[in-house]
Order: sequence, then structure tokens, then C-alpha cells
Amino acid sequence: MKKHLNLEFNGKYSINAAGKHVRDGLSTAIILEDSLWIACDERSSLERLTKTDKQTFGKHQSFDLKKYLELPGGADCEIDVEGLGFDDHYLWLVGSHSLARKKPKKSDPPEKQIKRLAKVKDDPSRYLLARIPMIRNRETGEFELHKSCAHPDIPNVKLHASQLVSSGEKNKLMQVLASDIHLKPFMQIPGKDNGFDIEGLALSKEKIYIGLRGPVLRGWAMILEVEIEESKSEQFKLKPIGEDGKFYKKHFLHLEGMGIRELRVVKNDLLILAGPTMDLDGTISVYRWKDAMKQQEAAIVHRKELERLFDVPHGSGETSGQDKAEGMALYDDNHVLIVFDSPTDKRKLSDNGVQADVYKI
Repeated sequence: MKKHLNLEFNGKYSINAAGKHVRDGLSTAIILEDSLWIACDERSSLERLTKTDKQTFGKHQSFDLKKYLELPGGADCEIDVEGLGFDDHYLWLVGSHSLARKKPKKSDPPEKQIKRLAKVKDDPSRYLLARIPMIRNRETGEFELHKSCAHPDIPNVKLHASQLVSSGEKNKLMQVLASDIHLKPFMQIPGKDNGFDIEGLALSKEKIYIGLRGPVLRGWAMILEVEIEESKSEQFKLKPIGEDGKFYKKHFLHLEGMGIRELRVVKNDLLILAGPTMDLDGTISVYRWKDAMKQQEAAIVHRKELERLFDVPHGSGETSGQDKAEGMALYDDNHVLIVFDSPTDKRKLSDNGVQADVYKI
């Protein structure tokens, strides 16, 4: 059972330098009371929509992340934000951490198209795990981002925008994963070729869960668990939490061949939006990993230990490559909101709107 919600964007903030509308590349979403925070995968901003009635989020405002974080890619960078989370007055975000292969252009001659398929792009700004203070404006009631601000509840404590310490052109997470027995062979493979590709972020107390769209290993998807400790005010470090002092734990889930697109914590459970790791039309489903928050050690979760809640329709035939469910937000205690990359014309509303779907869980 599902219903539609209308997302109304402001054309003033919605078109990037390449001419792409923000509604055409929605990648992750999170709801905080009447605010819907959303990201597009081809820009370096976050978008805030505010609930205007029972069926609509509008009053679009855009927040340039370069005002809050030090982005190694410079002014024209593309973060490729693929996960959002909120905890203790901080909005968290994670980039894809992936390589991207160039797409052939049909208008080019075959030789040039073939050459483009050999080119791989590496954008330093995709290697980002960060948090930004988010405080409610007492006058407007809106949640707002700050580079630095006073803690709203604890006197003499300041909150600072900060990010995981860098390691060359990448970050510490990529450094510690570079020699991992499961991940090492995939670190130089582009994301949509079943290479390393982050999609999904969830928070539970001190734990940070990072979902991998790829690689998928013989049908098994992977979630990384990390924790942080403070460093400088603008940076934080990974905390040793695994065996032999490792900075991460790995959880393997048999999602029937699918990779992870989004993660959300519901009490002690983890909801997982799963879909194809490669660039194709394929099954997209939502699963529940029951009591995931009680898991203390690395886990391997077989398919019968996962509850498959429902499937999400996707494009096919004339709409091949469209309506790809990419983001999932908790709408209320019993429903999730799903947002889509590459929406069909049927899903688009006027010049700047698009439909999202609400499913009962």
C-alpha cells in the first residue's frame, strides 16, 4: 500500500551548471519533523523542503556545503552525497567514495564512444564523511545548518562542522580499507562496475553504519560499522573498534544479489533499501534486519534471517533506466518515504515538482 507526496522545488535553486534539475538526481533523504532534507548526486549542496500541507513539501531552500566544509575538489566539485543522518544536533553526510566511468555519447562516432568507456574519473570531494551543526531557528521553527554555533542545551559548549581526517587526496576510511581482504580487489573499479561504492548512512548512538552498493560478493551485500573520536575542531578520527585494533567492522547480508541504496534505524532494527549494484533495471526492495542494533560483533545475516517488506516498482521497457529508488526517509513510525533518481515524466509535476512515494512498513 502506498500514497504519493509532492515535492515542490524552486527553479531558482534547482538547475546545476550542466543544466540538470535537482529533481532528476535525488539520492538520499531524511525527515526531521516538518523538514525534508534531500541531496542530489551531481552537486555540492543540500536541499531543504518544508511541509506545506498533508501532501506537499515545498518552500525550497538550498545550502551550499562549501560554506561549511573544506572540500578538496574546490569550487566546482561534485560530492555525490549518498547518505544523510541526524544525531545530537548534527546532520551527517557521506559521499560515494567511488570512481566513475565515463558514459558514451550516442552523438559521437563509435571510436570516440569506445575511448570514453576507458576513461575513469576520480573526484577527491567524493571521499567525504562529515557532520554539520543543525539547530532549530527559534523564530521560524526551521532546522538550519551552521559552520559553528553554541550548543542549544549545554552552556559554554560549541558545535563545529567537521569531517574525517584526510589521507592524501582521499580520507582515512579509504586508507584503512585499502588492504581489506574482501574490498581490496574492488577499490580501483568504478562503482557501477560492482566496484567500491557507498550508498546509505545510519546512526545509532556512537555507531555509524555505512551501506555499500558495491561490491556485492556472490549475492552478499556489505555494511561497514565505524565509530569516531574527536581530533581538531574541524576534524575527527576513526576509533579502533574491530578485532586486532581495526577501525571498522563488516556485516554481510544476503540481499539476494542486491546492493544497498539506503539505511534507516527503527528502534533496534535496521531498514535497508536494496537494489542493483550495476547500472541496470532490476528489483528494488526494502528489508528489515531485526535487532541489528544489538549486534556486537561482525555479522553474517542469511536471507531467511532478513524480512523482505515490499518491492518498489522501477522503470522498464519504454521507461528503462528511470524511477530508480535511491533514498528512503522515515516518514512516521509506520511509513517510509521513497525518493527516486531519473523520474519518469509521469512522476514529474509541472516545471519543478516531482512525486515521492510513501509505503507502510
